[in-house]
Amino acid sequence: MPGLDDVRRIALQLPRAYEAIVRDYVKFRVGRIVFASVSPDETLLGFGYPREQREALVAANPGTFLMPVTSDLRYQWVRLRLAEIDPVELEELLVDAWRMCVPKKVAAEYLG
Repeated sequence: MPGLDDVRRIALQLPRAYEAIVRDYVKFRVGRIVFASVSPDETLLGFGYPREQREALVAANPGTFLMPVTSDLRYQWVRLRLAEIDPVELEELLVDAWRMCVPKKVAAEYLG
């Protein structure tokens, strides 16, 4: 079961990514843009995800994925239960969320 340490390890290996604490949430950013956020109890991860695809993601696996809180619906954002995700999928989702925030050139250089 992945946790905050796994999220941190994956997120901070990505170019331009850094960690910040905001209202007890551990947030991972590129510049001022948050691409991932771990809840204070470390059970939920919010992350960048295409708005037009998130309802299908949640419907396909509601035990793992959740819609964002009402105030975050306007953002390209979705949440997941960390206890329900495997580490490989977690890494894929975090890299995709990060890729939404960095210049295409930076993502291309990192992804090879």
